[in-house]
Amino acid sequence: MAASVDSLRTRAARTAPAVPWVAMYHSVGDCSDDPYRITVTPERLDAQLGLLARWGLRGVSVADLLAARARGEGHGLVGLTFDDGYADFLGNALPVLRRRGCGATLFVLPGRLGGDNAWDPLGPRKPLLTADGIRRAAAEGIEIGSHGLTHVDLTKADDAALRAEAADSRALLAELTGAPVAGFCYPYGTVDRRAADAVRDAGYAYACAIDPGELSGRYALPRVHIGQNDTAVRLFLKHRLHRLRRRPVRDPLAKAPR
Repeated sequence: MAASVDSLRTRAARTAPAVPWVAMYHSVGDCSDDPYRITVTPERLDAQLGLLARWGLRGVSVADLLAARARGEGHGLVGLTFDDGYADFLGNALPVLRRRGCGATLFVLPGRLGGDNAWDPLGPRKPLLTADGIRRAAAEGIEIGSHGLTHVDLTKADDAALRAEAADSRALLAELTGAPVAGFCYPYGTVDRRAADAVRDAGYAYACAIDPGELSGRYALPRVHIGQNDTAVRLFLKHRLHRLRRRPVRDPLAKAPR
């Protein structure tokens, strides 16, 4: 089956999707106890990035992807994102990214530094990065973005909580890393117009969702979940079918419609 996918790699690389293809990862490590299917092993991540390379594609941060597309140079690039800021990123994901020559965006929770995934009622407790861990990732060239303060559904937050999750998390991360924070990722992937407006007003350059529905533009970028079961055929189809399911992002640097 893998051979049949390889025969299509030229077509896969020939036309960049009208919508930027952004892969959504979470934890990289042991996936034996993984009820939410948020974990891939380092070996699977390496194999997936290897497949992208064979198809003429390379993973980069979302900021780099959008900047390249704005210059008309986004051909062959895909976005790689890692949500929640799990501590296993440093030891398990980062070495694979470096070996494959890829960049990525790491969305972290400055209100839970050194904590764990308390929002997941099932499955194992997974430790989150500390402030030093986030700084280490940033020093390695990984884009650091905000996942909010504490991982709450912004579509259900009151006005004060919404402002804190968007604006305060950006300020804390900028202070922690010493660099501007361009990207935001909606917890649970849920977004509505009110949440998108709050993120834009907080000064972010873009925001990632999962399936933003009727919303489009750079504050509602769709992403594709990539898991342990995504071997060659599944990964190929997720890349190819993405542009058929989503609206184009007409101008990634334009102001999102209100």
